[in-house]
Amino acid sequence: MNRWIASSQVLLAMTFMLLAQPSFAADAAFTQFVASLWPEAQKAGISRATFEAQTRGLQPDYKLPDLLLPGRPKTGAPSQAEFVQVPADYVKEASIARLASHGQRLSIQHRDTLRAIEQRFGVPGNIILAVWGRETDYGRHALPYDGLRVLATQAFVGRRKDQYRGEFIEALKLIQNGDVTRKNLRTSWGGATGLTQFLPSELHKHGVDFDGDGHINIWTSVPDALASAAQQLANKGWQPGLRWAYEVRAPRNADCTLGVPEVTRPISEWLREGFVPVRGLRLSAAEQAQGASLLQPEGIYGPAFLTTKNYFVIKQYNFSDLYVLFVGHLADRMASGQPFATPWSASTQMRSADVEEMQEYLTRLGLYSSKLDGKAGMQTRAALGAYQKKAGLKVDCWPSAEVLRAMSAGR
Repeated sequence: MNRWIASSQVLLAMTFMLLAQPSFAADAAFTQFVASLWPEAQKAGISRATFEAQTRGLQPDYKLPDLLLPGRPKTGAPSQAEFVQVPADYVKEASIARLASHGQRLSIQHRDTLRAIEQRFGVPGNIILAVWGRETDYGRHALPYDGLRVLATQAFVGRRKDQYRGEFIEALKLIQNGDVTRKNLRTSWGGATGLTQFLPSELHKHGVDFDGDGHINIWTSVPDALASAAQQLANKGWQPGLRWAYEVRAPRNADCTLGVPEVTRPISEWLREGFVPVRGLRLSAAEQAQGASLLQPEGIYGPAFLTTKNYFVIKQYNFSDLYVLFVGHLADRMASGQPFATPWSASTQMRSADVEEMQEYLTRLGLYSSKLDGKAGMQTRAALGAYQKKAGLKVDCWPSAEVLRAMSAGR
């Protein structure tokens, strides 16, 4: 309790100092906040020498997205591509083809490692390579931020302060253990690090020293990075031998409001309702017995999928349908080389503010109960479809200017 009282006092002082405007005052409050983390660091096993060395001269980065800065405009929600691009832009054919080609070469180069990883964790090598490809372009994308600076700033004025306090402490442990140097601890704006993009706490839970050198090194050791990604998926429920999804053609009368994880049926039932696997794919009796949910990323437009439990396991790596589609499709392309059978439509993505306005309206109607985040995910698309039914509009489960106008007229 005393820690939380002290923490509250520090944050209150920080607020007044930030409102005072001069940058030196804000930096002084930040320095005081970082110093207040020492008891937690000490309890976690961090030495005083490590704490002092790594926090000396540490400065905040107020240009990061998703911060809450008193007296300043909101920095706004992060503009991650997964949430602001239409599928055709995110799962871009040229990108998929390039990454698949490189991934095929890497699958040969790391054949023995990938085989050993699959034997131990049950996750296919092409899935792990696809995660690596999506996260850092197989290590060719240099992460731009100083990791400790990002984590400390997010703990100070981010929207998830308590979470990032822990992430900052875990990052100090990584440095103290010799797993990574401060120089090499580069991250995304959200603090994810390494070839396969882990938050420090996730690395603590799922990291693997696969090359046996005594350190979990996901920054320069490909075996450690790939095995850690595999163990994370395995720990979150990956089922060996199960595909992530099946592309299907939906019947004309398909109800797009059923495209939510809560509606799970044996694949055989979906097939009886008229969903047809593309390219004449024949599913075994065991495959047809598997449960699956309907996914239509563009509503009734573009490709449709029957997603298995493994789809939602990948989604725990990054909570975005487009991310899972990218990783799953890239993995498939390394094996088959074929694009989606149904092309993406030319749909446009509405502004996040407009989608959030729709979510607020749908919430008032009792059709939506998830986060107001301005993202057209599964729950939002299904709720839009339910509203379209109610309002007598075309049911396509996709946010559009027409739907927004109808909502505005109905207020």
